[in-house]
Amino acid sequence: MRIIHLSDLHIGKRLNGFSMIEDQEYILTNIINIIDEQNPQAVIIAGDVYDKPYPPAEAVELFDRFLSRLAKRNLKVFVISGNHDSAERIAFGSSIMDKSGVYMSPVFAGKVEPVVLEDEFGKLNFYMLPFVKPTHVNRYYEGREAKSYTEAIKLVVDDMKLNTSERNILITHQFVTGSLRSESEEISVGGSDNVDSCVFNDFDYVALGHIHKPQKCGREVVRYSGTPLKYSFSEANDEKSVTVVEMKGKGETALTFIPLKPKHDLVEIKGTYEEIISKNFYENTTYRDDYLHITLTDEEDVPDAISKLRIVYKNIMKLDYDNTRTRHMGNISGASDVENKSPLELFEQFYQEQYGVELSDEKKTFVGKIIEEIWENRE
Repeated sequence: MRIIHLSDLHIGKRLNGFSMIEDQEYILTNIINIIDEQNPQAVIIAGDVYDKPYPPAEAVELFDRFLSRLAKRNLKVFVISGNHDSAERIAFGSSIMDKSGVYMSPVFAGKVEPVVLEDEFGKLNFYMLPFVKPTHVNRYYEGREAKSYTEAIKLVVDDMKLNTSERNILITHQFVTGSLRSESEEISVGGSDNVDSCVFNDFDYVALGHIHKPQKCGREVVRYSGTPLKYSFSEANDEKSVTVVEMKGKGETALTFIPLKPKHDLVEIKGTYEEIISKNFYENTTYRDDYLHITLTDEEDVPDAISKLRIVYKNIMKLDYDNTRTRHMGNISGASDVENKSPLELFEQFYQEQYGVELSDEKKTFVGKIIEEIWENRE
């Protein structure tokens, strides 16, 4: 059976004030074209369909059109909710859509029943596990409290009672320990959302969502497909792709990665103002249409630089300076690498700079619990 693995569409996302809806429509059409070329029997969307729990109407309409195009191709489609989605909204109408071969994950209620398909090699069991936290799981497993994300996912997987003589696929949306994050992902408190990949050992393929960079997690068959578009400049050098999974007999899984070309790329360029506005700099490039992060190296700030640069580069998203002044400011004591640190890590750094000693384990646990409670209430 040939399967297309997608995730983290984040439909409706705005990046640095720019709506990405046209770019998303463009890339979803590209994905449809790849599906027509590859002729799969199933398509997986492993969570974060939308960028927000309450997506704008244009986002819902775009996903509806995409699902309709998939359904017309007589595919089996599996969609789960991610941490950015409303589980209830993704589940809405699932019992009706099941009949058309579009399976939307229900809100987690303790049991995960497989959708069973068959091919010439026998049964293929698809288990759909939406994004869950230990608090979601514990209410259904009285007397078996999970204290971590790993324990929570293990409880759910053990309860599936897998028939390991058959082929089993898990679709889930979690952060697997050791995965490489990007700036566009939410960072949880002190890595508390980590799930050890060992809990997936009995699956023949694990279609992961949540991390935006395509990658494996230990075994080749435990994979993040990544986002179809770049959603931060930390991903500027990443190559986005569609993951094609070929499931043959038990233990026989082949993977192919088909590159995706966006309507507008995310690109970082650097130089003096005069260099960057020179025709020689941008001719024979796509810079004039790309989404840009421009870093100027002029020692003096250029008055109204971003407006002037937009005459040439209409899609500037971000403008910085790299010169003697900014490098000096970067050496001033303060929180470093803020975007890639969890709230607990930032507090630890602040505490050490204020008092000259590291935060004790007891205080770290106390502060971590407070931050976790704030995080839970915010969501």
